[in-house]
Amino acid sequence: MKPMARSRSRSASRLPEDLRRDIETAGYLPAVVDDVVASALGDEPVLAHVVHQEMTFDAETVRRHLTVLVLTDFRLVIGHADDHESAEPGHQHVATVTTEVVPLRVVRGVMLTHVIPEPDRYAGGLAGRAVTLTLGWGSVSRLDLVPASCGDPQCEGDHGYEGTVAGDDISLRIAADSEGEDALSGALRFAEKLSARLGR
Repeated sequence: MKPMARSRSRSASRLPEDLRRDIETAGYLPAVVDDVVASALGDEPVLAHVVHQEMTFDAETVRRHLTVLVLTDFRLVIGHADDHESAEPGHQHVATVTTEVVPLRVVRGVMLTHVIPEPDRYAGGLAGRAVTLTLGWGSVSRLDLVPASCGDPQCEGDHGYEGTVAGDDISLRIAADSEGEDALSGALRFAEKLSARLGR
């Protein structure tokens, strides 16, 4: 039996305490994610962060995914960890952890979709139950097409298609019911700080 790996000591991490704690609380490969995100950050101070975990179901397999967003003065650092099975004989369990570093000057937009329960009783404070945070910087674009029309309901002519192109590089849904009020509040603070730095 292999000995259990010891958890990383607090002093060994180069990340701020609150970011390190959120990565540990998420519970998915915290030592690996800590190292990879710290390597991408370098010595830049962290202004805000989001740590988001989700699970997907593939046939009978549960796969875990962890996304870490970190805002610095000049960059947006994205870390993403996934479960996989190797193609080698024996199907060894492996994980991939990818980081992307995006200069803030190229971030094109921050979109927040709020879910507000009982909106007719809304009393202020954006105390919703969930938000979807979507960030775009041009790496991925989504093209939505629909058949075009001329406005004549009797017309059966082919008018081609019309649509919109939207930047959709990353989209996270954070729900208070499943992730807690602190996670929801943290996502709102992150979006506010990132939005304030765009276009400078």
